[in-house]
Amino acid sequence: MGCSGSTERTKREWKPLEDRSCTDIAWFFIFLVFCVGMGGICGFTIATGAASRLVSGYDSYGNTCGRRNDQIEGIKLSGLDHTDRKYVFFLDPCNIDIVQRRIKSMALCVSSCPDTELKTYADVKRFAMTNGSELCSYELPPHRYPSHHERTTKCPKLPVPASKSLPLFNRCTPVDVSCYSKFAEALITFVSENSMLHQLIAGVMASKEIIVGLCLLALVLSMLLMVIIRYISAVLVWILTALVVLGSLGGTSVLWWLYIDHRLNQNETIAKEEQETSRDNTQALLIYAIAATVFTVILLLLMLFMRKRVTLTIALFHVAGKVFIHLPLLVLQPFWTFLALLLFWVYWIMVLLFLGTTGNPVQNEETGLVEFRLSGPLQYMSWYHAVGLIWISEFILACQQMTVAGAVVTYYFTRDKSKLPLTPILSSVFRLVRYHLGTVAKGAFIITLVKIPRLILMYIHNQLKGKENACARCMLKACICCLWCLEKCLNYLNQNAYAATAINSTSFCTSARDAFVILVENALRVAAINAVGDFVLFLGKVLIVSCTAFAGVMALNYQSDYTVWVLPLVIVCLFAFLVAHCFLSIFEIVVDVLFLCFAIDTKYNDGSPGKEYYMDKALMEFVENSRKSVPERARARPEDSIETEVKPMAPGTSSA
Repeated sequence: MGCSGSTERTKREWKPLEDRSCTDIAWFFIFLVFCVGMGGICGFTIATGAASRLVSGYDSYGNTCGRRNDQIEGIKLSGLDHTDRKYVFFLDPCNIDIVQRRIKSMALCVSSCPDTELKTYADVKRFAMTNGSELCSYELPPHRYPSHHERTTKCPKLPVPASKSLPLFNRCTPVDVSCYSKFAEALITFVSENSMLHQLIAGVMASKEIIVGLCLLALVLSMLLMVIIRYISAVLVWILTALVVLGSLGGTSVLWWLYIDHRLNQNETIAKEEQETSRDNTQALLIYAIAATVFTVILLLLMLFMRKRVTLTIALFHVAGKVFIHLPLLVLQPFWTFLALLLFWVYWIMVLLFLGTTGNPVQNEETGLVEFRLSGPLQYMSWYHAVGLIWISEFILACQQMTVAGAVVTYYFTRDKSKLPLTPILSSVFRLVRYHLGTVAKGAFIITLVKIPRLILMYIHNQLKGKENACARCMLKACICCLWCLEKCLNYLNQNAYAATAINSTSFCTSARDAFVILVENALRVAAINAVGDFVLFLGKVLIVSCTAFAGVMALNYQSDYTVWVLPLVIVCLFAFLVAHCFLSIFEIVVDVLFLCFAIDTKYNDGSPGKEYYMDKALMEFVENSRKSVPERARARPEDSIETEVKPMAPGTSSA
């Protein structure tokens, strides 16, 4: 990893991009060992024949189809030569155990699948004699199929449906899907009897070109919005502020007007019951009006105190737009992350399928069929594999956050933007791989520790739905909600810790502590950025979905092949929202990293010689405006800091 002889500094100072050293090396090796264990599970399943059993299939006696097999002790008809029998045939493919998600029928290895329906045992005999494919148990000779006394249990259930083999897994599957009546009867009935569903499906098929075009439009709009949002962010923020203020004042006024109206009309009520009801309503309105008044006053005070922080949010959005202009490849980051996640998930599902056919052959006492089961410590491989799904997925997402943070940090702390690296994103990836994989692995593991209990509680809650009492249900929901909130907070702290690591090359714990201190010192700014910024980005998502939906209505209006627009339009809007969310989440990460850089810049620099600011012109204007708002006597003392807005670092002060 290029870390020979590097150790973390004992007395650390903020020196952006100056020194590089490996961080959390122990966690890198822990994660590496864990990944080796994940690979070992895959290798174990392949070495024990689980992969070949999954792909080639196996019969109910433990023989793998398409190969010569070894004898299994205590199991008859095992150890057969199935070199010419490459396909798995189920005697009763419709006998499905929905709970266990498997076919309970006896399975045999056959030479070919029946391509036509076989209605009698004579047809089964004729098929075996003609094609050399015996569809009954191996100990029954084909000429005795029609007369053998065990033909009902050791021969396929009549009629035998026509089937074909799957392209990859060599199973004989019935051509008529309605064979699986127990599994899909409700769905088939719904589809066949619901004319509206037919119209919706016809609409999707007739408009597939339009759907693809609209999805591409949503993709283009998302990319453009990340650049132009810096020009419309100020308008959106002040519109939001005006709507919130007017809405709170208007709602409070309406509540007081309703209370006064009820109070004046209360004495005109004649009936006693109506008087009591009117009195209760009046008291309720009074409580609501008082609560709304308190809320409005607090909200207005917060708006008053946070008005400068709102200006900072606008400036950060403006600079974030410049970041995407200088680093246009940032918009492609969601693609690489999605591709990495997709490849890992495909691998994980493949190994999970391997685990389903791994273990020692055991004869089921109820059915007499051979099953492969893991025993002893090996049965915990599935749990290990499940933890790997969460940890490695979080690791991939954390790598994206570290990559984006590294690129943005390089942009911010490079005074002359013309001297930026040729490929800042690739440079960030290189630094991540060379120095900080351990930090990312540790942060991902912390999220995993919180996510696993939450998923377990959600599983328990779903399993006990309708069985537990109200108290237990509330406790479970409260625990799930608390763990979800903790996970979100840790995600935000981890993201800032990665940015601090990208700035100063410190370990995860040190970076998380420093980032936490910076965030606490700028709590009001953080609240403004998260509240106002998240709402602005939400408005951006709504804007993209609305534009895509409008274009969809205009395009579908000229499509005369069908009349139902619901499903095509819903598909387009969902895709547009997901695309906008993916791209604007990158924008959100950029804004958060920029704020951390700005907070560090203003804390440890004051613009004097030797302590020049790194910040962009837009942020510099915000700082200058903050200086002008300070009283003259405060500005007369250059050793004092700007009141809560700019806090220069005193000589010799460390970040600890």
